Amino acid sequence: MMILVTVVGVRFKKAGKIYYFDPADQDVNKGDAVIVETARGLEHGTIVIGPRDIPEEQVVAPLKKVVRKATDKDAEQLEQNHLKAQEALKTCAKKIDTHGLEMRLVDCEYTFDNSKLIFYFTADGRVDFRELVKDLASVFRTRIELRQIGVRDEAKVVGGVGPCGRVFCCNTFLGEFQPVSIKMAKEQNLSLNPTKISGVCGRLMCCLRYESDHYEAKDQRPELFQPGQEVITVEGEGKVVGINGSRSTVKVELLDGKTMEFPVEEVDEKKCSTCAKQEEGSTPQTEPKSEK
Repeated sequence: MMILVTVVGVRFKKAGKIYYFDPADQDVNKGDAVIVETARGLEHGTIVIGPRDIPEEQVVAPLKKVVRKATDKDAEQLEQNHLKAQEALKTCAKKIDTHGLEMRLVDCEYTFDNSKLIFYFTADGRVDFRELVKDLASVFRTRIELRQIGVRDEAKVVGGVGPCGRVFCCNTFLGEFQPVSIKMAKEQNLSLNPTKISGVCGRLMCCLRYESDHYEAKDQRPELFQPGQEVITVEGEGKVVGINGSRSTVKVELLDGKTMEFPVEEVDEKKCSTCAKQEEGSTPQTEPKSEK
């Protein structure tokens, strides 16, 4: 028998990961700001998934509870934490220069209850920041944590505009990074030039994954045709110059030089004349009758 658990989904940052919490006896709904209990202590978040029942196996134990709805005072404290974090960022940057460390400071944040100050940075290798931590602890009089992040996480935090002209997906709506492979670009017949399929972060663009499942679907891919293959269309003979798996179409260059796109159902493979004659002249073989 399936056991269901009532949960709400809470997000702590814009485009951040969604975590499940037990709403307990709180009357909360999607869009409400709440105070929840986390491994880092009390945190301020926003409910992005309203109360719903999900199978118990989908819950990561132990399921923390929603403590209460956030108040105006909590919102003021959150804003004060942001302002303090901006000042802390400047101070930490100066300390990094003083210690001569090869690291790039990206962001920092206070936990909601101010019990910890977390700095995020990128670096080419390992960095010995033990002295830096001691120096920062003496300045801010709180627990200090320095966390090294990757280039994709840096792009998510900093934000920017991608080659498509839109704000980074990771900075607007992607809660978690999904694996992206060069195979996805090949299946979509994209140029394998790294500058064409890489994002600002230098990694493969996240959007390569969006249509990947559609291209992989057997019934959606015109797999019978390959670029350069001679075919016959309703407009005449030609050769395949492109395949659009998402729309199940084939782009064909006709004999008159005109290029047109056809649904895969309207394109037939052109067979060589010798093969066609052999097929016409062949007679079906029958099994010899058995002797009685």
